Amino acid sequence: MEVQDKPQSLEKIEVDIVAEAQVKKTESKEKVAAALSNLLPERGELRFEDDRVMFVSSSIESLRHLKDQFRDRRVRSAARRLLLSNQEEGSLQTYLLLNKQAATAGIGALCDDPRESALGPIVLRLKSNQLQSVIDWMTHGYDNVERS
Repeated sequence: MEVQDKPQSLEKIEVDIVAEAQVKKTESKEKVAAALSNLLPERGELRFEDDRVMFVSSSIESLRHLKDQFRDRRVRSAARRLLLSNQEEGSLQTYLLLNKQAATAGIGALCDDPRESALGPIVLRLKSNQLQSVIDWMTHGYDNVERS
């Protein structure tokens, strides 16, 4: 029997996804945009502002690469802990900090603190009326193998 990783119908989950990164004076907007695109390669739009680049999407599938990164790198438990602890009580939104330099290589490295990313983190914000389902989907299987 195959394990299903879709909490309900994935298509029915509404989510607002915004990932943004500040562009430092020593960086190029194109490289920062490439870092965002490496982590969130699907179904979204890149937006450029004076000192930041943003990725915006309303499709949970935009998070598939990150979900796979969390599984492959065995950090689903940490991702889940951060998603839950960064959610204000009763709030419909949460966020994660991701290392911008690791993102240039397509790696979704989590940060507990913004200072862990020398050039500043990528801030991934998630907002949904079904936030628990989004978190469950992104961290599916978190307690199976990762406890060590």
